[in-house]
This record gives sequence, structure tokens and C-alpha cells, in this order.
Amino acid sequence: MRSRSIARTATRVTLGLALLAVPATAVAATTAPAGRAAAPAPAHAAPHTARAAVGLDDPAKKEIAMQLVSSAENSSLDWKAQYAYIEDIGDGRGYTGGIIGFTSGTHDMLELVELYTKRKPDNVLAPYLPALRTVDGSDSHEGLDPNYPKDWRKAAQDPVFRKAQDDERDRVYFNPAVEQGKADGLGVLGQFAYYDAIVMHGDGDERTSFSNIRKRALAKAEPPARGGDEKTYLGAFLDARVWAMQQEEAHGDTSRVDTEQRVFLERGNLDLRTPLDWKVYGDSYHIG
Repeated sequence: MRSRSIARTATRVTLGLALLAVPATAVAATTAPAGRAAAPAPAHAAPHTARAAVGLDDPAKKEIAMQLVSSAENSSLDWKAQYAYIEDIGDGRGYTGGIIGFTSGTHDMLELVELYTKRKPDNVLAPYLPALRTVDGSDSHEGLDPNYPKDWRKAAQDPVFRKAQDDERDRVYFNPAVEQGKADGLGVLGQFAYYDAIVMHGDGDERTSFSNIRKRALAKAEPPARGGDEKTYLGAFLDARVWAMQQEEAHGDTSRVDTEQRVFLERGNLDLRTPLDWKVYGDSYHIG
């Protein structure tokens, strides 16, 4: 089952989220606008010492993160099988494809194919670049049908295209989420909660974007980097995340929070130690 946020737009992360990451000793109370540096922390904010040496960017933890997201996005732990995935899921974003759900209507699929073409100019998707630029920002398939899905699946057999998917996932979604999580003094679970939120909601000015979900949480609790309790802050963030999901009919099922992330939080598993057991959309999953 795949579900993506209506708020996921071309401005989602590239313009805004990169500015969220601030030194661990100075986290702003609110997100800085695009093009401006984050404001310094209040003078009373205590310096933060990392609570765990291992972050979500540790290879083993990152593999867990990919499986957790895939359980919600693809109803499977086999995230590497999703390089070839592509379909129009009827969410107003045109085609959704790949390991993180790049979409033809929200700019990130265009950026992915541009990167692939930069690295390998003579590739099967390069001829679709004019059409991808035309449909960007809409749900149109103009210039893509009927062969784009077939050619996407063919491209997915190419290691260069798979590497491009990995790199764009990290640049636009994974790395910014981990950086912001670390800046907020969060452990692996908190960094993952940020990552999953960005994957679904993107970032930007919309009230359901990651930045505004985080801002809503900050209004209720302080993160560890500002002297707050980690579990209390994460509870506030997950509450804000559920609120954001409930603003869209497509996200009425909030189990990826309720029976996954909140279960880990309630168990005090802030570092996502295995074994992990959870449910998404009623399906059970296990990582040993």
C-alpha cells in the first residue's frame, strides 16, 4: 500500500530542509525560512552531548530504516526490489516510482532522471526529460505514455540508475532528516521518525510539511538538545505527525505511527535495537 502527502511539492526539502540542520549546541525554536540562516538558540539552552554514538546513518541502522519505510510504502521489507516499482496511484502526482516514491508531479523524479542522464547520457529514460519537465507540478502523463513505465523498469536493471536512486534519496530525504535529528539531540528512533515524516509529507510552506510538523511538536515539548526529555518530545512529534496525516483522506490509516513508531517509543527502544516487531495497515513485520 502506497500513500503520499499532497503537501509534497517541489519546494519540499531542497529549499527548506537543508537550512534546518544547525549545530547540536544551537537549535532554533522555529525553522528558518529558505535563504536565511537559523536563529541562534537562546542563551539558556544547555549544550547537548550526543546521547548515542550510533545514528541512523550507521549502515546497519540505515538498512533497518529502509525496511521500516518499505513496510509502509510497499507492504514489503524487500526495499531493494522497489527500484523497478512504478505506477500512478491516483494521488494527483502522476507516476510514483523507485525506492522512495519519486513522483513525476513533485519534481524529485525529474531531478532523479536528470542525475541519471548526467552520469549516463545515453540511457533509456533520457528521451523523457522534456516530458518530465512539462508534467512537473501536475498529474499529467503527457509525453510519458505508453512506454515510460516499461522503460523505467528496464532502467532499474542498470546499476547506474539504482545508484542514482540511492543518492537522490539520501540527498533530498535521508541526510537532511538525520542531520536535523542529530541537531535536536535525538537518537536513532527520533531520526527515523523525522525521515519517515519527510518521505511522506515532504517539506515546504504547507501546514502538513515536515517543518511545520516539527514546529507543532516544538510548541508542546523541548527536544533533548534544548534540555527536554527525549521520549516526551518524540511523543509530541508523533502526535503532530498523526494530526498532519489526518488532514488528508489518503492518510486516514495512521498505523505507520500508531503500531510502529509509537510501539518502539513506548518500549523505550530509542536506538531501534533488534529484534523489532510492528504492524502497518494490519500486516505484521519482524526484523531479527
